[in-house]
Amino acid sequence: MLDRLIVEFDRALRAVAGVHSGRRASPADAVAEAEMNEDERRHAAALMRVNHVGEICAQALYQGQSLTARSAQNRIVLERAAREEEDHLAWSAARIRELGGRPSLLNPLWYAGSLAIGAAAGVAGDRWNLAFLAETERQVEEHLSGHLAALPGADARTRAVVEAMRRDEAGHRESAQRLGAGELPAPARAAMRLASKVMTTLAYRV
Repeated sequence: MLDRLIVEFDRALRAVAGVHSGRRASPADAVAEAEMNEDERRHAAALMRVNHVGEICAQALYQGQSLTARSAQNRIVLERAAREEEDHLAWSAARIRELGGRPSLLNPLWYAGSLAIGAAAGVAGDRWNLAFLAETERQVEEHLSGHLAALPGADARTRAVVEAMRRDEAGHRESAQRLGAGELPAPARAAMRLASKVMTTLAYRV
């Protein structure tokens, strides 16, 4: 147990500090950089900062959920998803740098809050833990679809990253559903959307 806590603490530090590397090559690597004006680059960087914050939150949520999950099978699913999200962290951080932006200054706050929420979801039981995972991924898919529409038209490099992230999120949602995820009550879904709106609004600017 102590060994696992040390590993999880190290994962948290690396996520918040921005020390992470992807196992898979970034989808942006195969796409040429487009010519964009300063406003377009700033906007694309801000959108990717929001996405990077989303991945910080995902790491913390999965960590909290896996620590309190009762089923070993569900824990494996959560840990596998977290590893894929590490790729997203690396990809989005790299793209932010390429666009001349910076990560959110509130990353430690995002991580701590999401860790607590993830742990609470796990304590509620595996069915609700999976339901929370499925709903989170559903909302992230919608969020990424919105970013694809909002990105500068010429920025195919950023678009390639966001599209790959959206495909992975859909896979995580489908995995949770196959394992028997329930449907969260409407008030819980609405609260999640409200929290997401607050996070994305702040992360775009800070």
